[in-house]
Amino acid sequence: MTGLPWGAALLVVAVGGALGAVLRHLLSMPPLGPFRGVLLVNVLGSAALGALVAGADRLPTTAVLLLGTGLCGAMTTWSTLAVQTWELGRRDAVRAAAYLLVTLVLGVAAAVLTLRLLS
Repeated sequence: MTGLPWGAALLVVAVGGALGAVLRHLLSMPPLGPFRGVLLVNVLGSAALGALVAGADRLPTTAVLLLGTGLCGAMTTWSTLAVQTWELGRRDAVRAAAYLLVTLVLGVAAAVLTLRLLS
């Protein structure tokens, strides 16, 4: 990705990141709550990033930075998943393992599905 001035690229990523962080926050509120909300944003973000990767050669650099690095990067979250899995594991290890496994399987499946459908 070339052709975009450094400062402009940072601004585009920052705008996408702000949008992604707000989306993650909104989807983690009731009625979904933190666990289902984070699962949803991680799966949606994986699907969206898969679609972006599939079409990256046909998209402008600004779109990839805004939607991929910014929005998907801020919306999806490994750190929250890790903390939630640990917290859940303190109460129910089997449920924590299932939560982690479901998130990983659905995330990879969403990314692969969009990549295959759009490539």
